Amino acid sequence: MRAMARSSAAGANIEIANGVAVDRADARSLVLAAIGELVDAGNAEWSRTGTGEIELRLLSGEVFVLGEMSITRVA
Repeated sequence: MRAMARSSAAGANIEIANGVAVDRADARSLVLAAIGELVDAGNAEWSRTGTGEIELRLLSGEVFVLGEMSITRVA
């Protein structure tokens, strides 16, 4: 479930914490990889909902929906 979505058509660069310019597709891949590490470590679970969205549940109780260009906390 690692490769889930297409990149933005905007193609603009964004800045990440270490100051290196990364395009949106690369940034999305980095975020999904970090989330995948949480899942692999047993600190979170993710699944696809009936509507096709990806839901991330952290062991601490927070629930997020991973959107095309955003992450929304729902609980």
